[in-house]
Formats: sequence, C-alpha cells, structure tokens
Amino acid sequence: MDEMRAREVLTAAGFSGAAELLALGENAVFAAGDLVIKVGRDATGHPELRARAEREVALADWLAASGVPAVRAAEREPRLVEGHPVTLWHRLPDAVRPAEPRDLAPLLALVHALPDPTAFTLPRRELLGGVERWLTLAGDAIDPADADYLRERRDGFAAAAAALAPRLPPGPIHGDALPRNVHVGPDGPVLVDLETFSADLREHDLVVLALSRDRYGLDPAAYDAFTAAYGWDVREWEGCAVLRGARETASCAWVSQHAPANPKALTEFRRRVASLREGDAEVRWYPF
Repeated sequence: MDEMRAREVLTAAGFSGAAELLALGENAVFAAGDLVIKVGRDATGHPELRARAEREVALADWLAASGVPAVRAAEREPRLVEGHPVTLWHRLPDAVRPAEPRDLAPLLALVHALPDPTAFTLPRRELLGGVERWLTLAGDAIDPADADYLRERRDGFAAAAAALAPRLPPGPIHGDALPRNVHVGPDGPVLVDLETFSADLREHDLVVLALSRDRYGLDPAAYDAFTAAYGWDVREWEGCAVLRGARETASCAWVSQHAPANPKALTEFRRRVASLREGDAEVRWYPF
C-alpha cells in the first residue's frame, strides 16, 4: 500500500478534505482536524488484518476503563472501506517534549499489573513468526547460508523461549515497548500504537530497551533511569539472554527483506549476521 492508495481509501471513507500523512508503514496514518485516521492494508483474503483492527479498538476501550493513559478510539468499530480496515482515533495534543525511556516505565508498570481482558483474547507475542516471510522476501539478495543460519537460530530460540521460567507473572504486554510508542503531552505520557499488544511473558517488554542499550546506542544513563522507574532490571533474570537472542534473530531477519532493493540494508544485514555468528553482543546495529 502506497500513499496514493491510502488517500483513495481515505476519500472513500468520507474524508475528502486535506489530511496530513503522519506515517506510512504497516498502516497509513493521517491527521484530519481533531482525528487521526489509520488506514490498514487490504484485508481481502487476510481476515486477520480486520481482526487486528477490531482488537486494537477494543484494547483502547479496555485501557481507558483500566485507567491506563493511552490513545482513545473515536469510533467503537473499524470501518471496512474497499477492503481496508479504517480506524478513527482522537488526536492527541501536541507533544511538549520527546518521550524518554523513563516515561515508558510507569506506563508498562500499569499494563503489567492488569489481568487478561475478558471481552476479547490477546494473542501470544509471536516474536519469531515473521522470520520465514522476511527471509523469503530477501530471496537471492542474501547468502543462503545466512538465511539457513537465521532459521536455525529461530528454531533454537523458539524452543528455549517456550521453556523459560519467568520472573514476572505473564499477562498483557505492549509488545513494542519503545519510547517512540509514547507521546508526552501536556497531561503527561500516554501509550500509542496498540497493535502489538499481546498476552505473554512481561519480560518481553523489558528486553526491548536492554537490547537498545547494547545494540542501538541507547544512553546507559537513560536505561538506568528506565529500570529505576520500573523497579527492576530484566538483565538480572537468567532468561534475558534467550529473549534477547530471539529478538536479535527477528531484527536481523526483518532487515533482510529490504536487501533486494536497498544496498544499505544489505550491508546492515551482513553486519548483523556477522556479529551474531561471532557472538559479539556489543557490535552496534544501525538503521538504514
């Protein structure tokens, strides 16, 4: 889905005026007046995409009832427009500053204190579920030996993760717990992007920033502020290396899908695979 197609769906949904494109990825996200409108990919033949949009709206209502600061849906049901799920959200006030890891911690603590919802079922966090699809999209652009190596890692870490004994009680998690998914407005931080909410090990949410510290250049002081605000450092848990390894495998495979059309992605993919093969946990990984 490109911007042109997303705007066609937006018009068909009744939003024919000027709309500002905020993001284009898994969804096209537009701002229109006091609304934010998310246009999903074509769900024809992919009912899971419509189900995901329905769950995200239900999640927003559940979080509101649970007292968790998060984005709020402007309509209780997604629209299906020319095969695309379209959801409407109340637009948040302008941010007063960029979000920091310490802003994320108390929001995660609130989510991690919640029981499973009763009105709908959260999926498991299938961290490694996309590996095969991403490697297939990479095709001949990557070394087949590297693809086989990542498949072997996927299988090994999937089995190891299934055998973990968690330190925290399992339950609802955000699933993509990064500061980019927090908006700091005049009333404080709120969670955004609810699509990856899952029911799984709470440690999944905490390993994300531990990996950001080691691989993506997150300031150690910012990481320490996060763990202090949350009240626990996941690196103290013996299972941390397993979830970290699974996440690294998924992140590496995700880059591979961009290699056929993007030489920088291919270079980054090779850097990541080499660091995994060499067992070097401190090689910096970069966006491309």
